[in-house]
Amino acid sequence: MVQAIDLPRNETGIASVLGVLKQRFGEKFQTGEAIREQHGHTTTWIRTQAPDAVVYPQNSDEVAEVVKICAEHKVPVIGFGTGTSLEGHVNAPAGGICVDLTDMNEIVAVHAEDLDCVVQPGVTREQLNTYLRDQGLFFPIDPGANASLGGMTATRASGTNAVRYGTMKDNVLALEVVTPKGDVIRTASRAKKSSAGYDLTRLMVGSEGTLGLITEITLKLQGVPEAMSSARVSFDTVDAACQAVMMTIQYGIPVARIELLDALTVKAVNAYSKLTLPEAPLLLLEFHGSEAGVAEQAELFGGIAEEFGGTGFEWTSSAEERNKLWQARHDAYWASVALRPGAKGISTDVCVPISRLSECVNAAQERLDELGFIAPIVGHVGDGNFHTLPLIDMDNPDEVAKADEFVGWLNDLAISMGGTCTGEHGIGQGKRPYLVKELGGAVDMMAAIKAAIDPDNIMNPGKILSL
Repeated sequence: MVQAIDLPRNETGIASVLGVLKQRFGEKFQTGEAIREQHGHTTTWIRTQAPDAVVYPQNSDEVAEVVKICAEHKVPVIGFGTGTSLEGHVNAPAGGICVDLTDMNEIVAVHAEDLDCVVQPGVTREQLNTYLRDQGLFFPIDPGANASLGGMTATRASGTNAVRYGTMKDNVLALEVVTPKGDVIRTASRAKKSSAGYDLTRLMVGSEGTLGLITEITLKLQGVPEAMSSARVSFDTVDAACQAVMMTIQYGIPVARIELLDALTVKAVNAYSKLTLPEAPLLLLEFHGSEAGVAEQAELFGGIAEEFGGTGFEWTSSAEERNKLWQARHDAYWASVALRPGAKGISTDVCVPISRLSECVNAAQERLDELGFIAPIVGHVGDGNFHTLPLIDMDNPDEVAKADEFVGWLNDLAISMGGTCTGEHGIGQGKRPYLVKELGGAVDMMAAIKAAIDPDNIMNPGKILSL
């Protein structure tokens, strides 16, 4: 199992910071054990490492003040959104101060004519889309969980719509960031393109809080399509489903979402969401565009699915039916965990070039079967990204060891195929051993950037890099 490595603590500095922050922030500063544990909690199997305190700033100036105080005493600072990350991103291996950005949840401005908006980091994706609904706009990045937009930016999140709308790196125009010195900087303007200097926006997107704390985000928006339709189709094998996906992408059909659920996941979803889907590998799709366009796209895909043995092809433009299917997809994690009550779901993801997708998914299924795991597989397969969820008895050392072996094997396999050890979960603590395997000497450049920006290593230490 990937262990949470403890880093040296600056006990004197931490004691000094606790006193200063308590006096400055009063009730917005908490040291209760339950709150600290909650803010060090991880949704994967990495051991929880709680911070020494949690502070709840209300604006960028307060964030900057917290960071300046911590920087003066060389005390770690860990950003926190909603706590839905999967690789130990919010752990505090050297102790320190957790900066919970929940209260910074204002939608600052919506520029409908420019298709962009400005939000604080505590705004969640569902909150933003509810606010935008009556303006005919939406924000397309949908990782499933109702994550905060600050956290989504920090981890370079994506999700079900990425095949058409890209990931967070494609949808963030500019950021306001508090640096490790406590300075407040802006990385770009609202312009849709710029060649003005280094692209600091992209540097911060996906930096996982290791280079600064994001306090404001300028996002691209999309117009709500005239029409949406969803489709589903079953296949005899995962291989056939993946081949249909590859053909769909190569033909240039502009699908908004194309999701794979293996037979075990379909079984779980049927039981959890009270559906009657055929318990076989399933593709769920969504098309956006005009009424005629979405109908044409669905029909074109139907022909491809038939070529690869797809059965039970159905498509609908009914909002109620679409929402029912996609809610079931979003509930797949909880549905899958219910397959083995009391077990821990170990969610891991990889992403490979789409031409290797079928090979990689098949190999993962075979390896999981060899290890004897109940392990559903789902995937944002339009961009070659999929997730496995071995259900593990954490009190069984043999199972834990086998799960650790599998995760390492899958990461290595994806890298060997020209892919990545993580398509969207991020590195955090859990994926650090594989980053060097994937990127080699580029990791040294990352370390040099980190050292230049954060020489005292106070910003979320122990994440991404082994520092």
